[in-house]
Amino acid sequence: MSELLTAAQMRAIEQAAIESGEVTGLELMERAGQGVVEAILEEWPELAVRVSNPSQSPEDLCKEGPLRAVVLCGPGNNGGDGFVVARLLKQRGWDVEVFLYGDAEKLPPAAKLNYERWSHKVVQLENFASVVWSEALKGASVCIDAVFGTGLKRPFPEANELWGTLNDAFRIGSSLSRMKIVAIDNPSRLCADSGRILDEGYVSHFAPTAHLTVTFHRAKLGLFLGHGFNSTVKSVCCDIALSNNAKYPRSKTANGEDEIVHLVAPNIFGKNGANHKYSHGHALVLSGGHGSTGAARLAARGALRIGAGLVTLGSPRSAMFENAANLTAIMLRQIDGALGLTELLEDARFSALCLGPGLGVRADTQAMVLTALKINRPTVLDADALTRFSSKPEVLLDILHKDCVITPHGGEFARLFPDIAEKLAAPTTTGPAYSKVDATRDAAARAGCVVLFKGADTVIAAPDGRCSLNSAQYDRSAPWLATAGSGDVLSGFIAGLMARGFAPMQAAETGAWLHVECARKFGPGLIAEDLADQLPSVFRDLGL
Repeated sequence: MSELLTAAQMRAIEQAAIESGEVTGLELMERAGQGVVEAILEEWPELAVRVSNPSQSPEDLCKEGPLRAVVLCGPGNNGGDGFVVARLLKQRGWDVEVFLYGDAEKLPPAAKLNYERWSHKVVQLENFASVVWSEALKGASVCIDAVFGTGLKRPFPEANELWGTLNDAFRIGSSLSRMKIVAIDNPSRLCADSGRILDEGYVSHFAPTAHLTVTFHRAKLGLFLGHGFNSTVKSVCCDIALSNNAKYPRSKTANGEDEIVHLVAPNIFGKNGANHKYSHGHALVLSGGHGSTGAARLAARGALRIGAGLVTLGSPRSAMFENAANLTAIMLRQIDGALGLTELLEDARFSALCLGPGLGVRADTQAMVLTALKINRPTVLDADALTRFSSKPEVLLDILHKDCVITPHGGEFARLFPDIAEKLAAPTTTGPAYSKVDATRDAAARAGCVVLFKGADTVIAAPDGRCSLNSAQYDRSAPWLATAGSGDVLSGFIAGLMARGFAPMQAAETGAWLHVECARKFGPGLIAEDLADQLPSVFRDLGL
């Protein structure tokens, strides 16, 4: 799985490399600047052709005029990267204007040296409402944001001026299709660790989004959390020859686990050679009453499609006919109340349970959940199985065990963990800000089980501190998942994998990844019933 680094983790890697003598800070800055230029020309190859195409006559080039770049440098090393980009573009024949926000004399050593290497005019900016800065943007092909990068630790109230000026430039000078905003390492209004905008109240709603963010060595966590995805259209990671970071010190959780968050990647194995259905697990999904059965059937179908050998739908008497009319491969058993569930689970062949989708918040829901948890089998809890404990979440949290996975969306998370949710939603004035990763880790530690906090930035955490992120963003964007019932299918996927023997964390990660992949496979027009039916095609793509 790909690593997602915080700003501190990235600084530790760079510092270790410098202290080992492997590289100097100046060399890293040069590599970063070169990487940004290469990323720009790869993303928009027409910008390279315009300068280097030998078939173009001097008259044509003169007629078009040179390509123009505006580079906005900040007071730290991110600004130093900006000076390198300016110099390299100038060497390619670009017309480059450079602005500095901050005091040149206070730049860090490597950044100051690149400021001096630039050797052309630098306009000092005290604020971003400068008429000079605004005029320079007119007709520019590229605007480079090298103000703060990953170094933002305080509110940046001038952001309204910066992004407002860029917005004005789009309206009166350049068309959106002409001028591209490129952020170095991280859009300057964004906390690199949390994807939050520090002191969100001051950020204008019309701020343009960066067209491209070029980050280094590993992607930064904040680009995949919160506002991160909305702050840039595309993010690319540039190798600056620090790829072998195994020798660098890695941060650990209190339990000794690797603290680095990973992007989820498929961790899937096909069915083994055993040919008996029970050898692939038996999942039990509980249904709601008459008129509330569809969600459980979605979950049950998901569990069966993902490879559970058998799936049984447990239904109250009132919904038996309704469920029977809509089921074929999925078995059906009548279960009335907690006592009926206890009797059914005397059969030890039920290897995983799924409770919540369409279960209802009726009086016996809580008793059913508590009964299921006392059996101590792999269990997925979602939707009504979580909501039923809103008034006293500690009743549920005290009985959850290590083989559980709970899958709350934002509202359910807030009801189960109100203090954590409040901390996550609070205005942020300093960085690194409290993030969805922090919140999910704290929730998992409290619950004593795996927590899957849903969203386009789904975060999955285990009680021991392991954490991963399943992104439905950028090239894996799947907005069609925002449809009724899709979460029920996800619960079924996870339950089916746990029935097959996947560990809770592995089942949550793999189920979430497949869930997004199924949505991408189907595309626009997706409804929840379509998701599970995409699994065979997705499995074939994976070579299973």
